[in-house]
Amino acid sequence: MTTLDPVNAKAWSPSLYGTHGHFVHSKQHTNAIVGLLDPQPTDRIFDLGCGDGKLTKRLVTDYNVRSVVGVDASAPMIEAAKAACKDEVESGRISFEVLDGFDVEKSKWAGEGFDKVFSNAAIHWMKRDPVAVIRGAHKVLKSGGSFIAEFGGHGNIACVHAALVAALKRRNVPDAEKHMLFFPTTNYYAKLLEPYFSPIHLEIVPRPTLLPTDLNGWLSSFATHFLEAVPESERENVRKEVNEECKPVLCDDEGRWWLDYVRIRVIAIKK
Repeated sequence: MTTLDPVNAKAWSPSLYGTHGHFVHSKQHTNAIVGLLDPQPTDRIFDLGCGDGKLTKRLVTDYNVRSVVGVDASAPMIEAAKAACKDEVESGRISFEVLDGFDVEKSKWAGEGFDKVFSNAAIHWMKRDPVAVIRGAHKVLKSGGSFIAEFGGHGNIACVHAALVAALKRRNVPDAEKHMLFFPTTNYYAKLLEPYFSPIHLEIVPRPTLLPTDLNGWLSSFATHFLEAVPESERENVRKEVNEECKPVLCDDEGRWWLDYVRIRVIAIKK
């Protein structure tokens, strides 16, 4: 949920996210990356791009980690996270802060010596300077600390992205491709990590994902950076065109929408 150019962090709606994107923190879709995180009772964890805090809370309630600091660029999402984790915040086990992933390296958390930096479904939003995000993770970790992340990998939601780019080009939006998010290959991300971390696990994992509502709901929550590139009067037409182009590929015989999610999973150790 951390912002990038031209994504607007203020555009995130906790209510829309809860309706159309709750699969992001569901156990079904996070058990794998939490397994790689391997939470321990002694862990102090920095949750980069924590969103609404639902997964952050589980690190304490289900795995009894020592403490978690959750940061996100979206103030509305941080307020939702504080509400969702009220008891844990009051006890001091969890704290939340509005902080962009690009700014972590210069924040008060630099040098704090966290055991692990964890990030789920967030780093693909941090397109403007992914190396700054890596430097931030490096800065907040102790020597030998772990960076564990899952986010969109190469080929993620390719069908929808192709349809969105085509819709923008039909409207003569310049550089329509710049609205794509950061979906790297394992080789490319390993090269970005190398000056700061020793990568020990990188994989690309196809993960077809059943939407809780329909494609319009998903577009309203996760494609605002595309839709805001056209006049408001045109946005419904863009959504309609994307639906029409993607339906033969992504909608099954029962009318359910499956998005072609592809994830990159990363474990790296601070040098």
